[in-house]
Amino acid sequence: MSATRDRLVHEAAARGKYAPLYRHLSEMAGPDWRASFAEVEAVLGFRLPDSARLHRPWWANSAKGNGHSHALAWQAAGWKTGEVDLDAETLVFARRDAGPDRPPAAAHGKKKFNIDRDWPVIRGGSWPPGFTVSREQIYDEFGRLTGGPQDDIPEDR
Repeated sequence: MSATRDRLVHEAAARGKYAPLYRHLSEMAGPDWRASFAEVEAVLGFRLPDSARLHRPWWANSAKGNGHSHALAWQAAGWKTGEVDLDAETLVFARRDAGPDRPPAAAHGKKKFNIDRDWPVIRGGSWPPGFTVSREQIYDEFGRLTGGPQDDIPEDR
């Protein structure tokens, strides 16, 4: 993968719906993580889609970051899935470059999420008159999407 494409893949994984999983795996030490679907949901902060429980291909690893956003999250973090058991609702995330002497992610300079550093303000064009929005209205402290400014609209409209 080219350096530009690699950077774009990591940026997409860090900002997408499955970004909490990307960050969790990026910060994990050890060669694998045996997880239940419930544990993955706890990391994500939302329930997995029904298709994750019904269709094994949902957990497939794709070639060169060309898959779905959920697969992009674990693959961009350097992991792959395996041993998916839909009946038991368990799977194993394994490092693509697993080895017993691999240092924890913290040793590689990984930092905790910081909205100002990781998603800086970018001034765009003009907004419609009277429209205002802040990052805090859109993202929570973990970088997950929240309800957004539409939640601030009075119900009498």
